[in-house]
Amino acid sequence: MRLPAPRLSPDNPGHRQGHDPVSPPSRATSYNVVLARRRFFVDSIRSGTAELVGEDAHHLTRVLRVEPGQRYEISDLRCAYLAEIAEAHSDRVLFRVLEAIETPPAPASIVLSAALIKFDRFEWIIEKATEMGVDRIRPVAAARTEKGLLEASRKRTERWVRIAREAGQQSRRLRPPEILPAVSFEACLPAAAEYRYFLDEAAAPPLLAVLPEQRPAGAHIGLLVGPEGGWADNEREAAIAALWTPVSLGPQILRAETAVLAAMAVVSNAWLVS
Repeated sequence: MRLPAPRLSPDNPGHRQGHDPVSPPSRATSYNVVLARRRFFVDSIRSGTAELVGEDAHHLTRVLRVEPGQRYEISDLRCAYLAEIAEAHSDRVLFRVLEAIETPPAPASIVLSAALIKFDRFEWIIEKATEMGVDRIRPVAAARTEKGLLEASRKRTERWVRIAREAGQQSRRLRPPEILPAVSFEACLPAAAEYRYFLDEAAAPPLLAVLPEQRPAGAHIGLLVGPEGGWADNEREAAIAALWTPVSLGPQILRAETAVLAAMAVVSNAWLVS
């Protein structure tokens, strides 16, 4: 059964500056998720309509060749909706909201602090960690980070934000992760989280073995992953002194980007089934 389009109400507590308030979904929208409709992030929804401009509009009109009446998902970073194309121009696409889509909250909020590696592989980390549901990504300059990557990373932020946005749309997230400014290893250690784990193959226990038996929904979790060659001894000591728990992913030697995805999979699924 089709639900009515969300109603606008000035009393809606979900109102955010620059956005018309939209009623949250009151129940699950029943449509065939196997269709895997594409999702696009929009800046706002006003009077039941939203628009895309720039590269996203170009992709829709020139690549997907959309036409009025076709349906896609959109998100204003607060709620997701099923919408149909009302108008399609080369530089502007207008959506008409049809119904709200229930979006369950993430089981946990994960902040990934990942040591900088060669940028093509670091961008792979951003893309795949986004698909896995990471909330924030913090690039870190470790002792064994290749010289020059920290300074060069400051010019990559815009590109990394775009990669996270595109991956978030592809994986139908409610919002993309935040890409934080790159910091030194020492600067990332005070990061607040209820559970903080740093991957360390030096006689550390398996990650799954140290996760708490009771895993509260919405917990904040920090993951700290090192560069090629691993942590320097002083970094390992500093992390332990800052109360990060050392963990491993088994006896195999993993590339940095592989370790990120393996750790993300263990943590996110552990919280999902708790």
